[in-house]
Parts: sequence; C-alpha cells; structure tokens
Amino acid sequence: MLWTIIWILLIVWLIGLVFKIAGAAINLILIIVLALIVVKFVKRKRL
Repeated sequence: MLWTIIWILLIVWLIGLVFKIAGAAINLILIIVLALIVVKFVKRKRL
C-alpha cells in the first residue's frame, strides 16, 4: 500500500512539473515522497 501512495504522489508531482501547476505544492509532494521512501527502507532494515 505504501508503494501505491508513493507512485500516486510521484505521478501527481510529474504532472505538476509538466503543466507548471502549484509550484510550492510540487516541492512539498517531492518531500513527502522522499520521506515515505526513507520510512519504508528504515522499517525494512529493522525487521
């Protein structure tokens, strides 16, 4: 499920870059995606 959220956020971010929509929101989405990826890898290493 986490990977689904990551992919959706990446797609929205790419659409925003292509069409120049919501400049500040694009950076926020990118930060959220990166945070989710880091959380995923940290949880994987603890197990």
